[in-house]
Amino acid sequence: MSDNSVTVRRAVASDEAALLEIELTAWDATSGFPSLTAGDRTTFFAERYGPDAFLVAELAGRLVGYIRLQDKYPFPEGAGVLSINGLAVAPEARGQGIGSVLMEAVTAEAKRRGARKITLHVHGVNTVARRLYERHGYVVEGTHPREFLIDGQYVDAVDLALFL
Repeated sequence: MSDNSVTVRRAVASDEAALLEIELTAWDATSGFPSLTAGDRTTFFAERYGPDAFLVAELAGRLVGYIRLQDKYPFPEGAGVLSINGLAVAPEARGQGIGSVLMEAVTAEAKRRGARKITLHVHGVNTVARRLYERHGYVVEGTHPREFLIDGQYVDAVDLALFL
């Protein structure tokens, strides 16, 4: 493997410190919720989302990004609908196609699981992420105007989906 190739694998418990570092540095008011990355967080994984919910990207032996993919609904009628609940790339690794590699990997994983649809939410002001998702075939399903109040500004939430 050359030093510039990105590989994707399922997260493992020992990735926690590196993933927490990405979590605490990758998000800002245009992409995330400042209240969730503030304070003295010492853990990344949670009871609702352990390592098995994440695919991680490695570049030159370092973790540089993650994507969280989970069942959207906990009941049988919603089976086959998965939800991306976070995609982050370390600031120093941006612009190298890592987001696209993660999006391709999550689509392959969803197909492997027999999913029919993948959904996600994105801040309306996050044009970089929206372009990434749209390049990968995601379409707008709906917009929730003024859904969040972040740093004194109202932010729309946009629902996107990919039909498999």
